[in-house]
Amino acid sequence: MIPRYSLPVIADLWTDEAKYETWTKVELLASAAQASIGVVPADDLALIRHGRAPRPERVAEFERTRDHEVLAYLAAFTETIPGDAARWVHHGMTSYDLVDTALGYTLATSCDLILRATTRLRDTLARRALEHWDTPCVARTHGIHAEPTSFGQKLAVHAFAADRSVGRLTAAREAVAVGTISGSVGTYSRIDPRVEQQVCAELGLGVEPVPTQVVARDRHAQLLSAIALLGAVVEQLALELRLLQRTEVAEVEEPRTTAYQGSSAMPHKRNPTTAERLCGIARILRANAGAAYENVALWHERDLAHSSVERIVFPDSLIAAHYQVSSAADLVEGLRVFPDRMLRNLGRTNGLIYSSAVLLDLVSDGMDRDKAYREIQAASVEAAEGRGDLATALRARGVPVDDEQFTPASFLGSRGILRERLETLAARS
Repeated sequence: MIPRYSLPVIADLWTDEAKYETWTKVELLASAAQASIGVVPADDLALIRHGRAPRPERVAEFERTRDHEVLAYLAAFTETIPGDAARWVHHGMTSYDLVDTALGYTLATSCDLILRATTRLRDTLARRALEHWDTPCVARTHGIHAEPTSFGQKLAVHAFAADRSVGRLTAAREAVAVGTISGSVGTYSRIDPRVEQQVCAELGLGVEPVPTQVVARDRHAQLLSAIALLGAVVEQLALELRLLQRTEVAEVEEPRTTAYQGSSAMPHKRNPTTAERLCGIARILRANAGAAYENVALWHERDLAHSSVERIVFPDSLIAAHYQVSSAADLVEGLRVFPDRMLRNLGRTNGLIYSSAVLLDLVSDGMDRDKAYREIQAASVEAAEGRGDLATALRARGVPVDDEQFTPASFLGSRGILRERLETLAARS
């Protein structure tokens, strides 16, 4: 992922330096496990532990004569080990015993960071939803004014969506946090299963129960699917905030720095650029999830078609998702809310948004539903054309109405159960 959409805390996990450090960690743990069961002599293990992760430049030098990254890494790593103890490094292992076990560790660590950021977004949304629980605004269906709601309830919808993302990511983390050290085709033909158990336990990983040469790729598809859904959840929030920032709506505004400039030509512009950026990143996350699905089906015990794809989609998806959800939490945290503008927008339709309350009250009072609907609909046309408000038009038609029917409060008084659910969510922060 390009630096513009990367935060160092996660981007640093996906550098070549970090990769070779993790590979070295796996190799050292494997040698220690081999020593614990009597395969590697203790004196040689002491020498192996002198080994250090090689620089990427050194690995690249060796790869020019080997055309194989793992063999190049092993050559660069073992040259840092004194004596002839290096002969025990990678003993009984195949390349992807190293690669996939290290990958499981890096994926799990990255998931932890994304989970932390997603939990922060959820908690921020829940807190701000409670803050604005009784801030009335208009709800829109099909983009058209519908009935009164509250801005807090709008945010609560997104808080629970973020919470579902936490659940999906948690399950996906468990799925990818596995390793395998089982030999060339997963049969443990030249390595004891106890080595795998010890290494994976030290790394906090589970074990692929029946490996081939690789960890099953449906695990990674599950992760990138969860990330794509997280991206869509953030996009849903960002799209709502983009729409609410339009000039003719202007109910909220995303936080700005003192350096903000919205247009090179029009100095007055205050564009929803952060929210737009979040929507754009969601498209990348969805596309990468499709690539992960393509990687599930490999030839027999393994082919190499998945490798080139994963070198791109894993770091890009995880880094971009972390950036997206972190930026979304910042946006919600600093979001400016304009209750007065929300009230003005509630009145823009001359009372049309209260029609459903009048309809139900007329039916409850004994009027035929179809007759009541048609009376209100006819009066609504008059109000929509600017010939007074809906209450006045209804009274002129002889329809009995009460001023209390034409207030946001008449729509917002029965939401106790919704607030209880939100408070329960907020209490988990």
